[in-house]
Amino acid sequence: MSDVRTFGAVGDGEHDDTVALQHAMSEGDGVLELGKGSFRITRPLILDTTTRGYVGVRGEQGTARLLMDGAGPALQIIGDHHGTATPKTVQPHTWGKERFPVISGLEILGRHPEADGIQLLHTMQTTVQNVLIRNCRHGIHLAKRNRNFLLNASHIYDCSDTGVFFDHCNLHQVIISANHISYCKRAGIRQLDGDVHNIQITGNDIEYNSGAEGTTGEIVLEAPNETISEYTIASNTLQATRPARDANVLILGRKGVNATAARLIAITGNVIGSRDKSILINDASKVNISGNTIYDGIALNVEMNDCQNVVIGANTIGTRPINWNSTSNDGVLLRRCIGAVVANNMLNDIRAGDEKQGGAITLQACRDSSVSGCQILNPHIRGIDVQGSQRCKISDNSVTEQRDESQMLNAIRVAEDSRQCLVQNNAVTGGTNAPIDCPGEKGKESGNTIWE
Repeated sequence: MSDVRTFGAVGDGEHDDTVALQHAMSEGDGVLELGKGSFRITRPLILDTTTRGYVGVRGEQGTARLLMDGAGPALQIIGDHHGTATPKTVQPHTWGKERFPVISGLEILGRHPEADGIQLLHTMQTTVQNVLIRNCRHGIHLAKRNRNFLLNASHIYDCSDTGVFFDHCNLHQVIISANHISYCKRAGIRQLDGDVHNIQITGNDIEYNSGAEGTTGEIVLEAPNETISEYTIASNTLQATRPARDANVLILGRKGVNATAARLIAITGNVIGSRDKSILINDASKVNISGNTIYDGIALNVEMNDCQNVVIGANTIGTRPINWNSTSNDGVLLRRCIGAVVANNMLNDIRAGDEKQGGAITLQACRDSSVSGCQILNPHIRGIDVQGSQRCKISDNSVTEQRDESQMLNAIRVAEDSRQCLVQNNAVTGGTNAPIDCPGEKGKESGNTIWE
Protein backbone atom coordinates (compact mmCIF):
# COMPACT_ATOMS: atom_id res chain seq x y z
CA MET A 1 0.00 0.00 0.00
CA SER A 2 1.03 3.60 -0.57
CA ASP A 3 1.61 5.18 2.87
CA VAL A 4 1.16 8.83 2.05
CA ARG A 5 3.82 9.95 4.54
CA THR A 6 6.48 8.19 2.51
CA PHE A 7 5.48 10.53 -0.33
CA GLY A 8 5.90 13.64 1.80
CA ALA A 9 2.45 14.12 3.36
CA VAL A 10 2.50 15.80 6.78
CA GLY A 11 -1.06 15.27 8.05
CA ASP A 12 -1.04 18.14 10.55
CA GLY A 13 -4.17 19.86 9.17
CA GLU A 14 -2.22 22.98 8.13
CA HIS A 15 0.31 21.92 5.51
CA ASP A 16 -1.08 21.52 1.98
CA ASP A 17 -0.73 17.78 1.31
CA THR A 18 -2.41 17.82 -2.11
CA VAL A 19 0.72 17.20 -4.16
CA ALA A 20 2.00 14.47 -1.84
CA LEU A 21 -1.31 12.60 -1.83
CA GLN A 22 -1.76 12.84 -5.60
CA HIS A 23 1.84 11.66 -6.02
CA ALA A 24 1.13 8.68 -3.76
CA MET A 25 -1.97 7.86 -5.78
CA SER A 26 -0.24 8.21 -9.14
CA GLU A 27 3.07 6.54 -8.33
CA GLY A 28 2.19 4.12 -5.54
CA ASP A 29 0.61 0.69 -5.75
CA GLY A 30 -2.98 1.95 -6.14
CA VAL A 31 -4.14 1.93 -2.52
CA LEU A 32 -3.97 5.35 -0.91
CA GLU A 33 -3.16 4.53 2.72
CA LEU A 34 -4.10 7.32 5.11
CA GLY A 35 -2.76 6.81 8.63
CA LYS A 36 -3.89 8.81 11.62
CA GLY A 37 -3.87 12.53 10.86
CA SER A 38 -5.62 15.44 9.14
CA PHE A 39 -4.53 15.75 5.52
CA ARG A 40 -5.33 19.16 4.06
CA ILE A 41 -5.97 19.33 0.31
CA THR A 42 -6.89 22.26 -1.92
CA ARG A 43 -8.01 20.52 -5.11
CA PRO A 44 -9.54 17.14 -5.97
CA LEU A 45 -7.51 13.95 -5.62
CA ILE A 46 -8.07 12.14 -8.91
CA LEU A 47 -8.22 8.36 -8.87
CA ASP A 48 -8.25 7.58 -12.59
CA THR A 49 -8.62 3.84 -13.01
CA THR A 50 -8.27 4.15 -16.79
CA THR A 51 -4.61 5.09 -16.39
CA ARG A 52 -3.75 3.83 -12.90
CA GLY A 53 -5.62 0.53 -12.75
CA TYR A 54 -7.36 -0.73 -9.63
CA VAL A 55 -7.61 1.91 -6.89
CA GLY A 56 -8.77 2.26 -3.33
CA VAL A 57 -8.51 4.61 -0.37
CA ARG A 58 -8.16 3.29 3.15
CA GLY A 59 -8.17 5.24 6.38
CA GLU A 60 -6.98 3.94 9.71
CA GLN A 61 -10.21 3.00 11.50
CA GLY A 62 -11.67 6.49 11.30
CA THR A 63 -8.56 8.28 12.62
CA ALA A 64 -7.65 9.70 9.20
CA ARG A 65 -9.38 12.62 7.59
CA LEU A 66 -9.20 14.72 4.45
CA LEU A 67 -9.75 18.45 4.90
CA MET A 68 -11.05 19.78 1.58
CA ASP A 69 -10.14 23.48 1.32
CA GLY A 70 -10.90 23.75 -2.42
CA ALA A 71 -13.87 23.51 -4.77
CA GLY A 72 -14.93 20.15 -6.18
CA PRO A 73 -14.77 16.62 -4.79
CA ALA A 74 -12.10 15.62 -2.29
CA LEU A 75 -11.96 12.25 -4.11
CA GLN A 76 -12.85 11.93 -7.78
CA ILE A 77 -12.99 8.35 -9.05
CA ILE A 78 -12.95 7.97 -12.83
CA GLY A 79 -13.66 4.87 -14.88
CA ASP A 80 -14.58 4.12 -18.48
CA HIS A 81 -17.63 1.92 -18.09
CA HIS A 82 -20.17 2.70 -20.82
CA GLY A 83 -22.21 -0.50 -20.65
CA THR A 84 -24.92 -1.68 -18.29
CA ALA A 85 -24.66 -4.23 -15.49
CA THR A 86 -25.25 -7.05 -17.98
CA PRO A 87 -22.01 -9.07 -18.19
CA LYS A 88 -21.79 -8.99 -21.99
CA THR A 89 -21.76 -5.17 -21.97
CA VAL A 90 -18.81 -4.88 -19.57
CA GLN A 91 -15.63 -4.39 -21.57
CA PRO A 92 -12.41 -6.30 -20.72
CA HIS A 93 -10.64 -3.09 -19.64
CA THR A 94 -13.26 -2.57 -16.90
CA TRP A 95 -12.62 -6.01 -15.40
CA GLY A 96 -8.90 -5.69 -16.11
CA LYS A 97 -8.20 -2.46 -14.23
CA GLU A 98 -11.28 -0.44 -13.26
CA ARG A 99 -13.80 -2.49 -11.27
CA PHE A 100 -14.56 -2.28 -7.57
CA PRO A 101 -12.88 0.85 -6.16
CA VAL A 102 -13.26 0.73 -2.36
CA ILE A 103 -13.24 3.80 -0.10
CA SER A 104 -13.28 3.06 3.63
CA GLY A 105 -12.30 4.11 7.12
CA LEU A 106 -11.85 7.89 6.83
CA GLU A 107 -13.54 11.24 7.29
CA ILE A 108 -13.93 13.90 4.59
CA LEU A 109 -14.54 17.39 5.97
CA GLY A 110 -15.55 20.16 3.56
CA ARG A 111 -14.09 23.58 4.34
CA HIS A 112 -14.97 25.35 1.07
CA PRO A 113 -18.52 26.36 0.00
CA GLU A 114 -18.21 24.22 -3.15
CA ALA A 115 -16.36 21.27 -1.63
CA ASP A 116 -17.89 17.84 -2.27
CA GLY A 117 -16.99 14.54 -0.68
CA ILE A 118 -16.72 11.81 -3.33
CA GLN A 119 -17.59 12.01 -7.03
CA LEU A 120 -18.06 8.94 -9.23
CA LEU A 121 -17.81 9.07 -13.04
CA HIS A 122 -18.29 5.97 -15.22
CA THR A 123 -17.45 3.59 -12.39
CA MET A 124 -18.37 -0.06 -11.91
CA GLN A 125 -18.99 -1.57 -8.46
CA THR A 126 -17.64 1.33 -6.39
CA THR A 127 -18.09 0.57 -2.69
CA VAL A 128 -18.07 3.23 0.05
CA GLN A 129 -18.20 1.94 3.61
CA ASN A 130 -17.36 3.13 7.12
CA VAL A 131 -16.88 6.71 5.92
CA LEU A 132 -17.89 10.02 7.52
CA ILE A 133 -18.56 12.94 5.14
CA ARG A 134 -19.63 16.26 6.61
CA ASN A 135 -19.90 19.97 5.87
CA CYS A 136 -19.63 19.36 2.13
CA ARG A 137 -21.96 20.61 -0.60
CA HIS A 138 -22.76 17.09 -1.86
CA GLY A 139 -21.60 14.15 0.20
CA ILE A 140 -21.48 11.61 -2.64
CA HIS A 141 -22.07 12.84 -6.19
CA LEU A 142 -22.83 10.29 -8.94
CA ALA A 143 -22.76 11.77 -12.46
CA LYS A 144 -22.81 10.61 -16.08
CA ARG A 145 -22.95 6.77 -15.83
CA ASN A 146 -22.33 4.40 -12.93
CA ARG A 147 -23.30 0.83 -12.12
CA ASN A 148 -23.59 -1.38 -9.04
CA PHE A 149 -22.77 1.24 -6.40
CA LEU A 150 -22.83 0.28 -2.71
CA LEU A 151 -22.96 2.68 0.24
CA ASN A 152 -22.93 1.03 3.65
CA ALA A 153 -22.42 1.82 7.33
CA SER A 154 -21.45 5.45 6.72
CA HIS A 155 -22.37 8.87 8.05
CA ILE A 156 -23.22 11.78 5.74
CA TYR A 157 -23.89 14.84 7.81
CA ASP A 158 -24.65 18.54 7.49
CA CYS A 159 -24.16 19.00 3.75
CA SER A 160 -25.15 22.38 2.33
CA ASP A 161 -27.07 20.64 -0.49
CA THR A 162 -27.49 16.86 -0.70
CA GLY A 163 -26.09 13.79 1.03
CA VAL A 164 -26.21 11.36 -1.93
CA PHE A 165 -26.90 13.02 -5.29
CA PHE A 166 -27.82 11.18 -8.51
CA ASP A 167 -27.15 14.05 -10.91
CA HIS A 168 -28.54 13.51 -14.44
CA CYS A 169 -26.99 10.06 -14.14
CA ASN A 170 -27.51 6.84 -16.06
CA LEU A 171 -27.56 4.61 -13.01
CA HIS A 172 -28.73 1.08 -12.24
CA GLN A 173 -28.24 -1.33 -9.34
CA VAL A 174 -27.58 0.73 -6.21
CA ILE A 175 -27.83 -0.35 -2.57
CA ILE A 176 -27.78 2.28 0.17
CA SER A 177 -28.07 0.55 3.54
CA ALA A 178 -27.38 1.04 7.25
CA ASN A 179 -26.30 4.67 6.95
CA HIS A 180 -27.02 7.83 8.87
CA ILE A 181 -27.80 10.70 6.45
CA SER A 182 -28.96 13.85 8.16
CA TYR A 183 -29.01 17.63 8.40
CA CYS A 184 -28.41 18.15 4.68
CA LYS A 185 -30.07 21.34 3.54
CA ARG A 186 -31.81 20.09 0.38
CA ALA A 187 -32.09 16.32 0.63
CA GLY A 188 -30.65 13.25 2.22
CA ILE A 189 -30.86 11.35 -1.07
CA ARG A 190 -31.81 13.08 -4.32
CA GLN A 191 -32.26 12.13 -7.95
CA LEU A 192 -32.41 14.91 -10.54
CA ASP A 193 -33.46 13.61 -13.97
CA GLY A 194 -31.31 10.86 -15.46
CA ASP A 195 -32.18 7.27 -16.32
CA VAL A 196 -32.27 5.61 -12.90
CA HIS A 197 -33.43 2.06 -12.10
CA ASN A 198 -33.06 -0.59 -9.39
CA ILE A 199 -32.32 1.48 -6.30
CA GLN A 200 -32.58 -0.09 -2.83
CA ILE A 201 -32.66 2.36 0.10
CA THR A 202 -33.03 0.25 3.23
CA GLY A 203 -32.27 0.29 6.91
CA ASN A 204 -31.10 3.91 7.06
CA ASP A 205 -31.77 6.77 9.42
CA ILE A 206 -32.44 9.79 7.15
CA GLU A 207 -33.45 12.83 9.17
CA TYR A 208 -33.73 16.62 9.36
CA ASN A 209 -32.89 17.39 5.73
CA SER A 210 -34.31 20.84 5.06
CA GLY A 211 -33.47 24.53 4.75
CA ALA A 212 -32.39 25.02 1.11
CA GLU A 213 -34.30 26.79 -1.63
CA GLY A 214 -36.13 24.53 -4.06
CA THR A 215 -37.57 21.10 -3.33
CA THR A 216 -36.45 19.49 -0.09
CA GLY A 217 -36.96 16.22 1.74
CA GLU A 218 -35.32 13.16 3.19
CA ILE A 219 -35.66 11.37 -0.18
CA VAL A 220 -36.30 13.61 -3.20
CA LEU A 221 -36.75 12.09 -6.67
CA GLU A 222 -37.29 14.62 -9.45
CA ALA A 223 -37.36 13.65 -13.11
CA PRO A 224 -39.36 16.21 -15.08
CA ASN A 225 -37.69 15.03 -18.30
CA GLU A 226 -36.42 11.49 -17.70
CA THR A 227 -36.99 8.33 -15.62
CA ILE A 228 -37.51 7.26 -11.99
CA SER A 229 -37.88 3.48 -11.87
CA GLU A 230 -37.65 0.47 -9.57
CA TYR A 231 -37.08 2.10 -6.20
CA THR A 232 -37.39 0.15 -2.97
CA ILE A 233 -37.56 2.40 0.10
CA ALA A 234 -37.82 0.03 3.04
CA SER A 235 -37.22 -0.12 6.79
CA ASN A 236 -35.90 3.43 7.14
CA THR A 237 -36.60 6.16 9.65
CA LEU A 238 -37.50 9.28 7.64
CA GLN A 239 -38.31 12.29 9.76
CA ALA A 240 -37.70 16.02 9.96
CA THR A 241 -38.97 18.96 11.98
CA ARG A 242 -42.51 20.33 11.92
CA PRO A 243 -41.65 23.61 10.12
CA ALA A 244 -39.83 21.76 7.30
CA ARG A 245 -41.67 22.19 3.98
CA ASP A 246 -42.22 19.71 1.13
CA ALA A 247 -42.16 16.03 2.16
CA ASN A 248 -40.13 13.29 3.78
CA VAL A 249 -40.53 11.30 0.55
CA LEU A 250 -41.05 13.55 -2.47
CA ILE A 251 -41.41 11.99 -5.93
CA LEU A 252 -42.10 14.21 -8.95
CA GLY A 253 -42.45 12.34 -12.23
CA ARG A 254 -42.77 13.56 -15.77
CA LYS A 255 -46.03 15.21 -16.73
CA GLY A 256 -48.05 14.30 -19.79
CA VAL A 257 -46.78 10.74 -20.32
CA ASN A 258 -49.57 8.87 -18.52
CA ALA A 259 -47.50 8.62 -15.34
CA THR A 260 -45.19 5.98 -16.80
CA ALA A 261 -41.84 7.75 -16.35
CA ALA A 262 -41.93 7.36 -12.54
CA ARG A 263 -42.88 3.77 -11.87
CA LEU A 264 -42.41 0.57 -9.90
CA ILE A 265 -41.89 2.15 -6.50
CA ALA A 266 -42.28 0.37 -3.15
CA ILE A 267 -42.37 2.37 0.10
CA THR A 268 -42.59 -0.29 2.78
CA GLY A 269 -42.04 -0.71 6.49
CA ASN A 270 -40.71 2.79 7.20
CA VAL A 271 -41.34 5.23 10.03
CA ILE A 272 -42.17 8.52 8.27
CA GLY A 273 -43.23 11.88 9.62
CA SER A 274 -42.85 15.18 11.39
CA ARG A 275 -42.84 17.37 8.28
CA ASP A 276 -45.33 19.39 6.23
CA LYS A 277 -46.17 16.22 4.30
CA SER A 278 -44.96 12.70 4.86
CA ILE A 279 -45.26 11.40 1.29
CA LEU A 280 -45.98 13.50 -1.82
CA ILE A 281 -46.02 11.78 -5.21
CA ASN A 282 -46.98 13.32 -8.56
CA ASP A 283 -47.27 11.65 -11.98
CA ALA A 284 -46.28 8.10 -11.03
CA SER A 285 -47.61 4.59 -11.59
CA LYS A 286 -47.34 1.18 -9.94
CA VAL A 287 -46.61 2.59 -6.49
CA ASN A 288 -47.10 0.52 -3.33
CA ILE A 289 -47.15 2.31 0.04
CA SER A 290 -47.58 -0.42 2.64
CA GLY A 291 -46.82 -1.35 6.22
CA ASN A 292 -45.51 2.09 7.21
CA THR A 293 -46.00 4.10 10.37
CA ILE A 294 -46.84 7.58 9.05
CA TYR A 295 -47.35 10.36 11.55
CA ASP A 296 -47.50 14.09 12.20
CA GLY A 297 -48.06 15.37 8.67
CA ILE A 298 -48.61 19.06 9.31
CA ALA A 299 -50.65 19.42 6.11
CA LEU A 300 -51.09 15.76 5.05
CA ASN A 301 -49.60 12.32 5.52
CA VAL A 302 -49.98 11.10 1.92
CA GLU A 303 -50.76 13.16 -1.17
CA MET A 304 -50.83 11.63 -4.64
CA ASN A 305 -51.62 13.63 -7.77
CA ASP A 306 -52.15 12.30 -11.30
CA CYS A 307 -51.04 8.78 -10.39
CA GLN A 308 -52.19 5.40 -11.73
CA ASN A 309 -52.38 1.86 -10.39
CA VAL A 310 -51.33 2.63 -6.83
CA VAL A 311 -51.89 0.89 -3.49
CA ILE A 312 -51.93 2.48 -0.03
CA GLY A 313 -52.36 -0.44 2.33
CA ALA A 314 -51.96 -1.60 5.93
CA ASN A 315 -50.36 1.59 7.22
CA THR A 316 -50.89 3.28 10.56
CA ILE A 317 -51.55 6.92 9.77
CA GLY A 318 -51.71 9.89 12.11
CA THR A 319 -52.32 7.68 15.12
CA ARG A 320 -52.07 9.26 18.56
CA PRO A 321 -54.06 9.17 21.83
CA ILE A 322 -57.42 10.90 21.75
CA ASN A 323 -56.28 13.34 24.44
CA TRP A 324 -53.19 14.40 22.47
CA ASN A 325 -53.32 18.12 21.74
CA SER A 326 -52.06 18.05 18.14
CA THR A 327 -52.31 20.74 15.49
CA SER A 328 -51.31 18.47 12.59
CA ASN A 329 -53.90 17.86 9.91
CA ASP A 330 -52.63 14.47 8.76
CA GLY A 331 -54.79 12.57 6.25
CA VAL A 332 -54.65 10.97 2.80
CA LEU A 333 -55.49 12.86 -0.41
CA LEU A 334 -55.70 11.35 -3.88
CA ARG A 335 -56.28 13.83 -6.68
CA ARG A 336 -56.94 12.84 -10.32
CA CYS A 337 -55.77 9.29 -9.68
CA ILE A 338 -56.88 6.25 -11.70
CA GLY A 339 -56.98 2.70 -10.38
CA ALA A 340 -56.06 3.52 -6.79
CA VAL A 341 -56.62 1.12 -3.89
CA VAL A 342 -56.68 2.45 -0.31
CA ALA A 343 -57.13 -0.57 1.94
CA ASN A 344 -56.78 -1.80 5.52
CA ASN A 345 -55.25 1.34 6.98
CA MET A 346 -55.60 2.56 10.55
CA LEU A 347 -56.24 6.33 10.81
CA ASN A 348 -56.88 8.19 14.05
CA ASP A 349 -57.56 11.82 14.99
CA ILE A 350 -57.24 13.17 11.45
CA ARG A 351 -57.96 16.89 11.08
CA ALA A 352 -57.78 17.28 7.29
CA GLY A 353 -60.67 19.02 5.54
CA ASP A 354 -63.07 21.86 6.18
CA GLU A 355 -66.80 22.47 6.02
CA LYS A 356 -66.81 22.40 2.22
CA GLN A 357 -64.59 19.42 1.47
CA GLY A 358 -62.05 16.90 2.64
CA GLY A 359 -61.64 14.30 5.34
CA ALA A 360 -59.33 11.65 6.72
CA ILE A 361 -59.31 10.03 3.27
CA THR A 362 -60.20 12.24 0.31
CA LEU A 363 -60.67 11.29 -3.33
CA GLN A 364 -60.82 14.25 -5.71
CA ALA A 365 -61.56 13.71 -9.41
CA CYS A 366 -60.48 10.06 -9.20
CA ARG A 367 -61.69 7.18 -11.38
CA ASP A 368 -62.07 3.45 -10.83
CA SER A 369 -60.63 3.57 -7.32
CA SER A 370 -61.60 2.09 -3.97
CA VAL A 371 -61.38 2.69 -0.23
CA SER A 372 -61.97 -0.50 1.72
CA GLY A 373 -61.34 -2.14 5.05
CA CYS A 374 -60.00 1.01 6.73
CA GLN A 375 -60.46 1.75 10.43
CA ILE A 376 -60.99 5.50 10.86
CA LEU A 377 -61.33 6.77 14.42
CA ASN A 378 -62.20 10.30 15.52
CA PRO A 379 -61.95 12.23 12.23
CA HIS A 380 -62.50 15.92 12.93
CA ILE A 381 -64.34 16.73 9.67
CA ARG A 382 -65.22 13.59 7.72
CA GLY A 383 -64.05 10.03 7.57
CA ILE A 384 -64.10 9.59 3.78
CA ASP A 385 -64.92 12.32 1.27
CA VAL A 386 -65.42 11.62 -2.44
CA GLN A 387 -65.54 14.62 -4.76
CA GLY A 388 -65.95 14.79 -8.52
CA SER A 389 -65.07 11.12 -8.88
CA GLN A 390 -66.39 8.31 -11.06
CA ARG A 391 -66.86 4.58 -10.48
CA CYS A 392 -65.32 4.60 -7.01
CA LYS A 393 -66.21 2.05 -4.33
CA ILE A 394 -66.29 2.77 -0.59
CA SER A 395 -66.77 -0.52 1.22
CA ASP A 396 -66.24 -2.39 4.48
CA ASN A 397 -64.81 0.58 6.34
CA SER A 398 -65.40 1.45 9.98
CA VAL A 399 -65.72 5.17 10.74
CA THR A 400 -66.23 5.81 14.43
CA GLU A 401 -66.29 8.89 16.60
CA GLN A 402 -65.45 8.26 20.26
CA ARG A 403 -65.76 11.81 21.58
CA ASP A 404 -68.46 12.75 24.06
CA GLU A 405 -69.64 15.52 21.75
CA SER A 406 -69.74 14.92 18.02
CA GLN A 407 -67.47 17.02 15.77
CA MET A 408 -67.57 14.92 12.61
CA LEU A 409 -69.81 16.27 9.84
CA ASN A 410 -70.13 12.99 7.94
CA ALA A 411 -68.65 9.56 8.31
CA ILE A 412 -68.80 9.15 4.51
CA ARG A 413 -69.76 11.72 1.91
CA VAL A 414 -70.11 11.33 -1.84
CA ALA A 415 -70.39 14.86 -3.19
CA GLU A 416 -72.99 15.70 -5.80
CA ASP A 417 -70.38 16.18 -8.51
CA SER A 418 -69.49 12.46 -8.36
CA ARG A 419 -71.24 9.67 -10.25
CA GLN A 420 -71.51 5.90 -10.40
CA CYS A 421 -70.05 5.46 -6.90
CA LEU A 422 -70.93 2.59 -4.58
CA VAL A 423 -71.06 2.87 -0.78
CA GLN A 424 -71.60 -0.54 0.80
CA ASN A 425 -71.11 -2.61 3.94
CA ASN A 426 -69.61 0.20 6.00
CA ALA A 427 -70.14 0.54 9.76
CA VAL A 428 -70.26 4.15 10.96
CA THR A 429 -71.41 6.37 13.77
CA GLY A 430 -73.42 9.50 13.12
CA GLY A 431 -72.20 12.88 11.97
CA THR A 432 -73.67 16.29 12.71
CA ASN A 433 -74.84 16.60 9.09
CA ALA A 434 -75.49 12.95 8.21
CA PRO A 435 -73.71 9.67 8.89
CA ILE A 436 -73.61 8.80 5.17
CA ASP A 437 -74.34 11.44 2.54
CA CYS A 438 -74.61 9.81 -0.89
CA PRO A 439 -77.23 11.36 -3.21
CA GLY A 440 -79.13 8.62 -4.97
CA GLU A 441 -78.59 9.96 -8.45
CA LYS A 442 -74.78 10.04 -7.92
CA GLY A 443 -74.23 6.69 -6.25
CA LYS A 444 -75.70 3.64 -4.56
CA GLU A 445 -75.82 2.62 -0.92
CA SER A 446 -76.09 -1.00 0.18
CA GLY A 447 -75.75 -2.90 3.43
CA ASN A 448 -74.33 -0.07 5.54
CA THR A 449 -74.73 -0.04 9.34
CA ILE A 450 -75.17 3.15 11.30
CA TRP A 451 -74.45 2.82 15.01
CA GLU A 452 -76.24 4.93 17.57
